[in-house]
Amino acid sequence: MGITDVLSLLGGLALFLYGMQMMSTGLEAAAGNKMKSILEKLTSNRIKGVLVGAAITAVIQSSSATTVMVVGFVNSGLMTLNQAVWVIMGANIGTTITGQLIALDIGAIAPVFAIAGVAAMMFVKSEKVHHISSIFAGLGVLFMGMDMMGAAMEPLQESEAFINLMTQFSNPLLGILVGAVFTAIIQSSSASVGILQALAATGMIPLSSAVYVLFGQNIGTCITAVLASIGTKVNARRTTVIHLMFNIIGTIIFTVVCMVTPYVHLVESITPGDPVAQIANAHTIFNIVTTLLLLPVGNYMAKAATHILPDSKKEDDEELRLKYIRPFESSYAIGHSAVAVSQVRDEVGRMLVELSIFVQSLNPQN
Repeated sequence: MGITDVLSLLGGLALFLYGMQMMSTGLEAAAGNKMKSILEKLTSNRIKGVLVGAAITAVIQSSSATTVMVVGFVNSGLMTLNQAVWVIMGANIGTTITGQLIALDIGAIAPVFAIAGVAAMMFVKSEKVHHISSIFAGLGVLFMGMDMMGAAMEPLQESEAFINLMTQFSNPLLGILVGAVFTAIIQSSSASVGILQALAATGMIPLSSAVYVLFGQNIGTCITAVLASIGTKVNARRTTVIHLMFNIIGTIIFTVVCMVTPYVHLVESITPGDPVAQIANAHTIFNIVTTLLLLPVGNYMAKAATHILPDSKKEDDEELRLKYIRPFESSYAIGHSAVAVSQVRDEVGRMLVELSIFVQSLNPQN
């Protein structure tokens, strides 16, 4: 593998990540307000919560964005911890849509999507059309990046050292670690799964090894929500603990299943001879089955998170400080206005109550 192949691989990765960012940004801008209002009206119904989480994540194609949004809503009091459990479970299902899109193998017409999207953005002045065009352009760029990565990695098929390295991932712990670390670095499970699919398409990593990397990728995607929860209320931090618990429990269950059952052969039999689709299916099965298993015990997961991160008594009762307005930083635009409005409303309400108590203390006869 020469320097040209390395540059082609990096260029393909850049196009893939940029295409995904274009799609996500366009989708957020086109439908962000609707998704925000849906989450604001979310009830405690677990089935509805899972469906909403899955639908929103399928639209914006980022479980990280959905989870960060949920962290912000829990931090502001718009959503309870129990409601967050169901949305997080749904988000893990919704994030598998990207892998399924890649498995459709529409790379041949990807340039058409890119050209049409860019042309619409250049020649149409409508802001809504710009958002929708960004989605199509991003989809085309994403697939073009996939094709570039696949072509760049073909020479590695003749490298014994690289093939030996890929076979090492059959060790469950090593595969999970590599998947988690790589996904934590790029902060997108959808992107890391896509890269794994591109690698599998060359035939260098069998599904029996790729599944463990896939499990680790589900854990690594939690890093974005963990970073977003820094400095938030304890309930918001508990949301990230639930996200971690979901993926760690799922990884443990499926690792054992892979080791003691013919699970890999079952997945291969669904789409024989198509490693890209096999990885997409394994990703989807992992998240759907884990959700079904943990759905009945979601409230216990919320209680476990409360025990792991108990309430702190040192700050919330202090005087002369803001109680409800808390900093919340993230790179995702969805939900910020709802969080800010809710925080200000709660803070003003608290101030009115305290002012009323203060006035009554000055006029005890009234």
